[in-house]
Amino acid sequence: MNATLLRLVPYIAAVLLVAGALFGAYHHGASVTNATWQSKWNARDTRDVNAKSENEAAERAKEQARQLSINKAIQDGQRTIDQATADAASARATADSMRGAADALAGRLAASEASGNSCTAAASKAATRAAMVLADVLKRSDERSGNLADYADQSHGRGVTCEQTFDGLGK
Repeated sequence: MNATLLRLVPYIAAVLLVAGALFGAYHHGASVTNATWQSKWNARDTRDVNAKSENEAAERAKEQARQLSINKAIQDGQRTIDQATADAASARATADSMRGAADALAGRLAASEASGNSCTAAASKAATRAAMVLADVLKRSDERSGNLADYADQSHGRGVTCEQTFDGLGK
């Protein structure tokens, strides 16, 4: 048995050598393939990181452009509102002088009513009363229309600002 075992040892050694060589070749091929795929994955990951940073930079630029557009629209709108406020103040000054003239006219009518003859006093009193009511209605109407015009101008300015801001977001 020793002799047959000794005769089989070279064959067993040869089979083990061939199996070891085949395993080594397989392991080397798998390592090379894994290294190749790993380098491809690393290259893909690098491209993804670069694309992500480029996209972030592009989106930041768009966001900054939108914000500049919004800021410009707000500034333009504020100028419009300020101009409307100044125009309303000027109109109020003009209206105040007109109201003063209406008050002066009503005062003159009241004074002329007091100094008149008795025949025309009743007719004059009715006309004076009508003129004073008309002057009061005119004053109130002018004051209210001035307030409404001021509100409308400011609302228009705010609406235009909002519209320009919305349009700036679409760019």
